Amino acid sequence: MNEFLEACIDQALGTTPADLVIRDADVFNLVTGTRTRTDIAICGDRIVGIGAGYQGRRVIAAAGRIAVPGFIDTHVHCESSLVTPMEFEACVLPRGTTTAVCDPHEICNVLGTGGLDYMLDCASRMVMDLRVQLSSCVPATMLETAGARMDAADLAPYRAEGQVIGLAEMMNFPGLLAKDPVVLDKLALFQSGHIDGHAPLLRGRALNAYLACRVRNDHETTGLDEALEKLEKGMHLLIREGTICKDLAALAPALTAETSLLCSFCTDDRNPLDIFEEGHIDHLIRRSIALGVAPLHAYRAASFSAARGFGMTDRGLIAPGQRADIVLLDDLETCAVAQVIARGIVVEPALFAGRSPPAPIGLDSMRRAPVATADFRAPTAGPAGPVIGIIPGRIVTEFLTMDLPWSDGLRHPDPARDVLKVAVIERHGVNGNIACGFVRGFGITAGALASSVGHDSHNICAVGASDADMACAVNHLLDQGGGFVAVRDGVVLGALALPMAGLISLEPFDVVRASLEALRTVVRGMGTSLPEPFLQLAFLALPVIPHLKITDRGLVDVDRFALITG
Repeated sequence: MNEFLEACIDQALGTTPADLVIRDADVFNLVTGTRTRTDIAICGDRIVGIGAGYQGRRVIAAAGRIAVPGFIDTHVHCESSLVTPMEFEACVLPRGTTTAVCDPHEICNVLGTGGLDYMLDCASRMVMDLRVQLSSCVPATMLETAGARMDAADLAPYRAEGQVIGLAEMMNFPGLLAKDPVVLDKLALFQSGHIDGHAPLLRGRALNAYLACRVRNDHETTGLDEALEKLEKGMHLLIREGTICKDLAALAPALTAETSLLCSFCTDDRNPLDIFEEGHIDHLIRRSIALGVAPLHAYRAASFSAARGFGMTDRGLIAPGQRADIVLLDDLETCAVAQVIARGIVVEPALFAGRSPPAPIGLDSMRRAPVATADFRAPTAGPAGPVIGIIPGRIVTEFLTMDLPWSDGLRHPDPARDVLKVAVIERHGVNGNIACGFVRGFGITAGALASSVGHDSHNICAVGASDADMACAVNHLLDQGGGFVAVRDGVVLGALALPMAGLISLEPFDVVRASLEALRTVVRGMGTSLPEPFLQLAFLALPVIPHLKITDRGLVDVDRFALITG
């Protein structure tokens, strides 16, 4: 370390050439809001000098391009990109995301600490700084069946891992408010550390109680009034723009000069199509500016405020002593990324070639027998009952009550009124549960969809107009080891295999993107107008998001946090 510090001093003083010099950059200062045309000197992974005349062993000619700090995704599930973490890096790092704070609870809900070990192994091989939080909700609740369980004792040994910041999103806010001992054990373990939040629609004294347990932030805020209350109470607001959850338009007015130090950006769940077509954190920056947010506040949220909110004081500014995460832009307002430097390394295509990723895990995660058409019967006492109502662009759902076709004691879908059957099928080899209900909003008039991505326990989720097509889709999904399937009249119209834990493809990003494009075309041909119907389906099984959800154990009234009959 002394040798490195000596090198930093010499290169900062200019007595020896810097390892890397970015010549003639227009540096955007996120403290003062000023821009200065100057040079940036870098020693190893550290910025050591700002000023004209530095000499370097390697020189990048910025030619007046704007230099901003590397972007930080403050809450992401890498598994939702449907590719391995190292493929995720190859996709988002060239777009300027140099740090990501990951909650691996998708893979951990299937594989337990084996999933956590895999993510940490990937992080150790990456140029991007992937911080791996310790998943707090495996399972998310006791209202579903997961493939694993991680209690406080399982998490404790990982606290000292270098890539770990703290406890990942505390989703079970009803459990916290009910003083569930399992929840409190995890919170107690991190009282002197960092705890991420997940508090949709939580207000008033319930929010006070949540914050009193030292939960620091929230990415589930969807309304401006809710955002302002949380900011006033000192909660760090993680403004989300994912594939399904698009909260930026509603929350952009909350990002001001006064609040920007408590606001950051996150993607949460963003699939390869959106990353390819729109971008990653760069997309959130340009969209927020287009919505009227001042560029200083947008770029501050994307880096400086994000870093400080997670205790990473070594990044978020272009200044001596800061980590050399730098993005060169052709244009500030459109966040047009021209060049990226991550920990002093120039990001080029060759950087990702020939790397050795960890061996895939969880290739046998679909642990159940095939299903039959009769498994999807929905016996009820009459035609009236609960129906899940999809709200496009949100994972919050409506709790509807509707009369549906009913005969011989069975309730049936009504595609003419956009009501389909929905089912969750346990796939971890634990109990074989199958629960059925009804959902409005998919727009499909015939056929079925099935997915092994089903937040957060990742049982199989299926939706369809006929029981036979639902059974066909689920069985094909089992045969291919997980993923997505679209079926009509017993014929598979399209599919994407996700063999790693039923969540992740082993193919490169571009291959997965092309497969998703083809599958999206197929499903649109089935009548849906939802931008991403498979992800919308996956969130129907998440019983910590209001108002009505379904798990393998049945319909869940999230407001009461209780199972109900359907």
